[in-house]
Amino acid sequence: MGLKLKLDQRHKAFKISLKILWILVVCVLALMPVYVLTVSTNFLGLYGGMPSLRALENPENDLSSELISVDGVSLGRYYRHNRLPVTYDDLSEELVTTLLASEDHRFYEHSGIDFIGLLRATAGVLTFNYAGGGSTITMQLAENLFKGMTETEGKLLKVPGIRELVIKTKEWIISVQLEANFTKKEIIAMYLNTVPFGNNAFGIKSAAETYFGKEPDSLNYQESAVLIGLLQGNTAFNPVINYDRSLAKRNEVMNKLHRHGHLDILGLDSLKELPIDLSNYEVTNQNTGPATYFRSVIRDDLMAWCKENGYDLWEDGLKIYTTIDSRMQKYAEEAVTAHMAEVQEKFYETWKGRDPWRDDKRNVIPNFLESRFRKTDHYKQLVDKYGKDSDSIGIIMNTPKPMKVFSWKGELDTVFSPLDSIKYYKHFMHAGMMSMDPRTGHIKAWVGGINHKYFKYDHVRLGKRQPGSTFKPFVYGTAIEQGYPPCYELVDAMVTIPLPEGGTWSPPNSDGTYGTGEKMTIRQGMARSVNTITAALMKDVKPNNVVDFAKRIGIESNLEAVPSLALGVNDVSVFELVGAYSTFANLGIYTRPYFISRIEDKNGNVIATWIPETRQAISEQTAYKMLYMLRGGVEEEDGTSQYLPLELKTDNEIGGKTGTTNNASDGWYMGVTKDLVTGIWVGGDERSIHFESWYEGQGARTARPIWSKYMINVYADEELGYEKGKFQTPVKGIDVVLDCSKYKTNNESDSTTVEPQAWDPDDFQ
Repeated sequence: MGLKLKLDQRHKAFKISLKILWILVVCVLALMPVYVLTVSTNFLGLYGGMPSLRALENPENDLSSELISVDGVSLGRYYRHNRLPVTYDDLSEELVTTLLASEDHRFYEHSGIDFIGLLRATAGVLTFNYAGGGSTITMQLAENLFKGMTETEGKLLKVPGIRELVIKTKEWIISVQLEANFTKKEIIAMYLNTVPFGNNAFGIKSAAETYFGKEPDSLNYQESAVLIGLLQGNTAFNPVINYDRSLAKRNEVMNKLHRHGHLDILGLDSLKELPIDLSNYEVTNQNTGPATYFRSVIRDDLMAWCKENGYDLWEDGLKIYTTIDSRMQKYAEEAVTAHMAEVQEKFYETWKGRDPWRDDKRNVIPNFLESRFRKTDHYKQLVDKYGKDSDSIGIIMNTPKPMKVFSWKGELDTVFSPLDSIKYYKHFMHAGMMSMDPRTGHIKAWVGGINHKYFKYDHVRLGKRQPGSTFKPFVYGTAIEQGYPPCYELVDAMVTIPLPEGGTWSPPNSDGTYGTGEKMTIRQGMARSVNTITAALMKDVKPNNVVDFAKRIGIESNLEAVPSLALGVNDVSVFELVGAYSTFANLGIYTRPYFISRIEDKNGNVIATWIPETRQAISEQTAYKMLYMLRGGVEEEDGTSQYLPLELKTDNEIGGKTGTTNNASDGWYMGVTKDLVTGIWVGGDERSIHFESWYEGQGARTARPIWSKYMINVYADEELGYEKGKFQTPVKGIDVVLDCSKYKTNNESDSTTVEPQAWDPDDFQ
């Protein structure tokens, strides 16, 4: 009887407890909408703010700005986080299937909150058997997108425990709003765009490129499983640093694919046997990929434009469309790499372990390395730390430490002191190359140096050096403009020009002599790069007129109106020379080289366009005659471009001009065809570093072969559309006969000057 009473009492107590629990559940359910409403409205400032509906419709995250070539290839990015957005259509079916199977297999059955998953997760917590499963993809997206916005100040956010509940509630609210404002496919794409994958890869596009060298639409099951596994831990399951754990996680994700019917057992077993292929793994940075120097140099231009127009280059997701052609850029980089490796080997052979930094008397410059070290940031940091006269600086300068260094055979691990490192790097020869369409001004290829990781300085636009004989065409161009025809004859003899400050100037030829006494046309004189012929013309046409001519056709650097300007004594850039030579190939119209055609915002709206700056700098007649003069380098006997490969010269008109400074510290080549003008500079890091022999350092040997290698590949690529052919002639024809063999000269006069009106087309037969 007592036992029955106790059972009845317990039963009654249970019924009362159940009723109370039910009342509590009803109250919670009844009050839940009120609670959610108070959170969403930040009632009395208790919960902190919520993102606006506009913010939900236009979620913000920092996006990389991307440089795109004219043929649609990504050249690189500017970013704080390496992230580029994709749409659902950019994702492979295998990737989407893997994501849903692993993270949210009921994704298409819920509206942002998976109550089944939540109940399972809650039960797991209560039974200490939690295995995840409560958070949907939409909820994770809400957390990724609006984390900062949902944790703004609120009184209850300062209370531990309640804070976590409020934040989770906000995620639920935002998840429902996301589901109401976006399609399921859009949510999948947004989610994959926002998650980090480690190794500086943010978003699925960067991750696919970094780990597998692919676009997201090409990812297969095993690759997708690796990337989705990374969502559980960027470090723990990173295949680069934790390969075994990543492999295990990949197989675990593929087990889920099997469990949900996407892989049969045979397919699962075969895929699990495959290793993770990281052969295309590459972390994106500004030292890798195409056009590294181009990206670096134009960054300042882009930042200035963004500042002026209210954009952030680093996170606004701009699409910057350039004029660079990725295929031509590749050929240019390959040509520079191939030939500069040969140049470097010859440079080492020239000095054979001796120091190449020499003064004008060929003596080693004392304390050269120490003085260069004092110009480094490292030295400035040491001075700030120890003081200028501290012995510690000298000790550190000479203390070896392990480091990686550049070599033409790949990176080398070595042990160098800071001084050793400077000595090593000062032995390298450098290069700059730019190729441009003379009619449009579009820069097609830009190679600013030999390796951007180790040598940051750009030798296309930033670097300026003496152009040597590549400046001579501006002297001849001035003469042509004044009426001298290409067939005008001068004697290869010593020329003496009085200087305003006193004394005279009499330049020798490259062989050290003052001429052979041979009479030659000015076309032959330019083709052979004869200094005495150029000096004779400079004496007649006057330096100030040469400066004016050079400025009109594109030289922007400071030029001194002195006789020695004829031999290229004032520094100019490859950028300027290519623009100036292009004036000859464009019927006298100067088109300033440019490299950006348009910029789009992250939504594809065009926000800026560029058109070329042009001006009629010289007449069509002068321009075409200068092309004929430049062709002399290829066509005239002993022309400095005569030994170009036959495959380039056949059925083709080429203008070419070499240039070499007196001590061979600078070697140049300017190559002109009907569609492309290309300039190349090769030289040491400093003017005191050069080949011991002028012969070895001349532009015909250091720079011209790069042009040949480049153009052979350009012509061979039929998709580019560049064909051999003749230069465009003036609309009204040519006002003189250019074939000098048909011209009867009047040899009675010894005069080396001529008035423009003395040259009449009727004098040519």
